[in-house]
Amino acid sequence: MPPQNRNENGALEVERPIHRIVSRGELSVGSETNDSTNGSPTTPRSSKEYRVRKSSLIGMINWMHVLLTHAPRLFALGMLVLVSQIVHQVVKDLFGDNDVTLSYETMAIVFEHIKQLFVRLYVAIMESDGHTIFSPAVKTTALILVVGAWMVRRDNPIYLLSFATFKAPDEWKCSHDDIMTMMKRQQCFTDESLGFMQRILDRSGTGPATAWPPGIVQCLQNKDQKADRSIAASRKEAETVIFDIVAQALKKANVKPREIDVLVINCSLFSPTPSLCAMVMSHFGMRSDVETYNLSGMGCSASLISIDLAKKLLSRKGHRKALVVSTEIITPNLYHGNDRGFLIQNTLFRCGGAAIVLSNNWLDGRRAWYKLLHTVRVQGSGETAYECVYEAEDGEGYRGVRLSKDIVKVAGKTMEKNFTMLGPQVLPLTEQAKVVWSIIVRFVMKQISKTLISYGAEDTAAKLPSVKPYVPDFKRCIDHFCIHAGGRAVIDGIEKNLNLEQYHTEPSRMTLYHYGNTSSSSIWYELEYIQDQQQTNPLKKGDRIMQVAFGSGFKCTSGVWIKV
Repeated sequence: MPPQNRNENGALEVERPIHRIVSRGELSVGSETNDSTNGSPTTPRSSKEYRVRKSSLIGMINWMHVLLTHAPRLFALGMLVLVSQIVHQVVKDLFGDNDVTLSYETMAIVFEHIKQLFVRLYVAIMESDGHTIFSPAVKTTALILVVGAWMVRRDNPIYLLSFATFKAPDEWKCSHDDIMTMMKRQQCFTDESLGFMQRILDRSGTGPATAWPPGIVQCLQNKDQKADRSIAASRKEAETVIFDIVAQALKKANVKPREIDVLVINCSLFSPTPSLCAMVMSHFGMRSDVETYNLSGMGCSASLISIDLAKKLLSRKGHRKALVVSTEIITPNLYHGNDRGFLIQNTLFRCGGAAIVLSNNWLDGRRAWYKLLHTVRVQGSGETAYECVYEAEDGEGYRGVRLSKDIVKVAGKTMEKNFTMLGPQVLPLTEQAKVVWSIIVRFVMKQISKTLISYGAEDTAAKLPSVKPYVPDFKRCIDHFCIHAGGRAVIDGIEKNLNLEQYHTEPSRMTLYHYGNTSSSSIWYELEYIQDQQQTNPLKKGDRIMQVAFGSGFKCTSGVWIKV
């Protein structure tokens, strides 16, 4: 919710939407911003001001998804029409145009005749005859139902029945001062390193009440006690987070643990034996034939990778349900060295997790929250991308995760490749045509410039206009954006490159402020904010939501959902 104040008369005043989080404890609201060209103040655009022509809206609709979303109701209606047509045909054959009195005897006669009709149909099929048993209307309705059933079987829908995020207890929450106190009590950081972490915290965009695990928070109760990074403390954090979100998600979906067919858990830096999947199966008493997959080392992008894996596993025949759990365990990963590349992880990452229940049963469409439309994953190549987020030991032998200075640039390149693959699946034809036209014009101008230079006309070639690549407007096909809350710089960069409005990045900034970077689960905190709290761009039925995340490797994953 936007921050609220009271005026002199005691009435509530709602401040404008969030735009930037610039320092510790400060959440700058969407006051007037300066125009980049003349410095004049401009008012941020609201979602209601962003209009799309009705003809464009109609062209953007995927009518197959609309049909299949309402398939259960349409099929029931079709069956009712089919039965009505058969009854009408029998009544007309028996009584003609005479008046018919509704009585038990009349109904018995009609039902007996219907039974004889189906007996004749069976005999006719066995004898390869019988084209005149049913009227053309009955045959047409039956054909439509058969074709509709075939289309539903081909769709392989993936429905999101529910999801839940972890809300840490108050004793886990720490202010920036608490965080710095915990770091000082490790008795391993130099004054220079402490000052560096303080500056990173001030500019991080995280708020004054983000969650840290008990194994680290215990330093606040005893100044002589250091962080507990043991396996036991790490398991305790994992059990607390995962058991809570799984129980919530199953309850919201009205699904019992033994109904789960596929279990996927992603946690990058904590991968114990037995696995986290085994821990969940044992605690909730799931079936012994559940397909379990434990993903590690895939960073903040792993949640959508897990969703994509679950989608492929659910595409098999039969009605199946999947449970996806995304989390990161902080306890064993507190860095104790003084290398600045590693120190950033101590100031940005926080406790969190999300559990998601999926189903491929089209009958679940009536109670689902969302339907999955697309998933795309792209992994960069080359040494720079590979070492952008890198777990290693520093020069003194302390283990940690090193974050490269090139992370924003590498993230931009992988996102560009990802959106190039996603664009044709979601963008309107008008936007796609602009992209193609931009590519053609740039190619032609490049060839003209080469030709002029080959003939010695360098001056003329230099005067040719420079054509910039066209960046498609994803706001024309996406209503809400869940951008991984990896940091203020990541959110700022995507907002600028995609030319997003303030209300589009509000969920990411609010998630970063209230929860910090919870790794792969951050996009679900953002979706929860859009679903339950956002007022500047309320969620409506039929809206499309894009989730975008980045992870080690370097990877960019995206997913598009539709509200049903």
